[in-house]
Amino acid sequence: MSTEEFAHLSPAARRVQEALTAGGFRCEVVELPTSTRTASEAARAVGCALGQIVKSLVFRGRESGRPILVEASGANRVDEGCLGELVGEPIERANADFVKERTGFAIGGVPPVGHKEPLETFIDEDLLRYERIWAAAGTPSALFALTPAELQAMTGGRVVAIKQRS
Repeated sequence: MSTEEFAHLSPAARRVQEALTAGGFRCEVVELPTSTRTASEAARAVGCALGQIVKSLVFRGRESGRPILVEASGANRVDEGCLGELVGEPIERANADFVKERTGFAIGGVPPVGHKEPLETFIDEDLLRYERIWAAAGTPSALFALTPAELQAMTGGRVVAIKQRS
């Protein structure tokens, strides 16, 4: 695909598509007429299981202030204590301004690629159960399909047991 072929996409979704293409991934960003802001909305929109949705969640190291990205299964909540142990410091959920500043994207559309800066990334091991998963693509109505192996390759993320236990 050439850059002209991405002209139909909104600027944020186009940045994601360009990052995917530059990385050698054949994933195609689609923008839907309905919201995919939440995992439930995204699963309904593409007709997949909730667990197949990749939630890109940004956390902030309380001491370092560094951004940490968790690619979580849409069916799971992140165990923040476990994440803190993995990164070696207490963490907190990042606020909307921090997310936008560090990734270049707004909450509800944060993709796994195309960020303003490299992010330490952790991938929920439950995503590996699926042949096909769906990730946000820069806006609350844009997403793309990929495989768990592609998610690992594009993010350099570490696969971990990160879901909160009941």
